[in-house]
Amino acid sequence: PKTWPQRNPLDAHTFLPSTRWDGGLAARFGNPTRTRLLTRFDEFIPTRAAAYLTNRDDPAKDGTTLLSPALHWGQIGPREAWKRLDQSNPAVESGLMRQLIWREFSHHLLVHFPQTTHRPLRNEFLQFPWREDPEHLRLWQQGETGYPIVDAGMRQLWQTGWMHNRVRMIVGSLLVKHLLGHWLEGARWFWDTLVDADLANNTFGWQWIAGCGADAAPYFRIFNPILQGERFDPDGTYVKTFLPELDKVPTKFIHRPWALGDLDLASCGVKLGQNYPRPVIEHTFGRARALEAFQANKARAGSDSSF
Repeated sequence: PKTWPQRNPLDAHTFLPSTRWDGGLAARFGNPTRTRLLTRFDEFIPTRAAAYLTNRDDPAKDGTTLLSPALHWGQIGPREAWKRLDQSNPAVESGLMRQLIWREFSHHLLVHFPQTTHRPLRNEFLQFPWREDPEHLRLWQQGETGYPIVDAGMRQLWQTGWMHNRVRMIVGSLLVKHLLGHWLEGARWFWDTLVDADLANNTFGWQWIAGCGADAAPYFRIFNPILQGERFDPDGTYVKTFLPELDKVPTKFIHRPWALGDLDLASCGVKLGQNYPRPVIEHTFGRARALEAFQANKARAGSDSSF
């Protein structure tokens, strides 16, 4: 018979999963101590700040500070970050400092409009005809939309808990504009998966993409995922990092593999619909449908853009 109390080794209870689900996060961020983060930040200014305005839009390059998780978790404060910046450097002044200002602006908005975490700032979007499609949402979440730059971003997010800022805008546009998915679905997924899922920034970003927040993107601004990929990942380095199944696809077709043809794709080891999906929606159709929905909503709302 068992006697109480008993002592058992903690490992015997197998509380921790056997799969290293956090392996990608550890590889991306290493040991995120305050000292290490400050060292990276201080080294970034003299060595890479000058190229920041160019490199920040290249997802294949290590061109950003990776400061957002530290700011979110309070390891570094925004005032502290501001003081450490060399304000005589034009790239710092127009790039890094502006990012800190936008961050504070989003917090300012959340303080004064706390309802924006669950409803649009602009009232005319309260009746917007968002489409509820669980299958489309799942494909987007899992990086199976058939648009390589989008899928690479979503898989980077899942593997590392982080996504490049330029790609965040591209994947957000596909969900909200092409698929007419509710911006809240995107915000919730980012909140669950991003290590820097700051409530104010996340809310501000998704409402900007959807056009329903402050300083919102124009309703007709719809990112073309093909052209965005060709412009910001021209040689496909970023895509191939997170989509190894497309590794042999020629650069010319890396952002539109369906245009290569079945025989040529087969020679690259790709079978559309099997080991890589076809586009979840055709770009021209998705764009036209989004424009129609946004224009109709604008006409219905009239000039009511009050907060």
